[in-house]
Amino acid sequence: MTWPASITLSGDHVRLEPLDLSHADALKVAAADLGQLWYTSIPTPEGMEAEITRRIGLHDMQPFTVMTPNRTPVGMTTYMNTDEVNCRVEIGSTWISKAVQRTLLNSEAKFLLLRHAFEDLGCNAVEFRTHRMNTQSRRAIERLGAQLDGILRAHMVMPNDTLRDTAVYSIIAPEWPTVRAHLLHKLGR
Repeated sequence: MTWPASITLSGDHVRLEPLDLSHADALKVAAADLGQLWYTSIPTPEGMEAEITRRIGLHDMQPFTVMTPNRTPVGMTTYMNTDEVNCRVEIGSTWISKAVQRTLLNSEAKFLLLRHAFEDLGCNAVEFRTHRMNTQSRRAIERLGAQLDGILRAHMVMPNDTLRDTAVYSIIAPEWPTVRAHLLHKLGR
């Protein structure tokens, strides 16, 4: 049995469905306005099917299609590096269309993923990783209430042959009630 099990998570501003090849055409449109940044990997419209197939095929990943409430695909996010023995998941490989950036959609998506991880899966910790130079992503992670655990220097080679320093953040189970209250306040609930 795969842990965590496949699930759909829904809120007022977002719906997270298991990633599927049927979402490819809409995800191509969503990715088209993002361009490519040297410090992160966003699938190109031409490579969308291959990226969906890759994510679905990885055993330590549970990929989601990020959708608007009316079920229009606008991005992807993933539980990755899942570790059932140590009750940990990483939320990552996230990208969303420019049209929905800086809206409640992404905040609620993270809230739903965190709530499921802590309250349903019983996780001890949820981790986030990003390139040290990706300041937009780092600020967003910090706004969630995650704490910086450290920087893994020269952690991985990027497609452009630069070395990535990876900023590692986490939220641990005892912090979840405070983070939960903070996110609910942000969401206006």
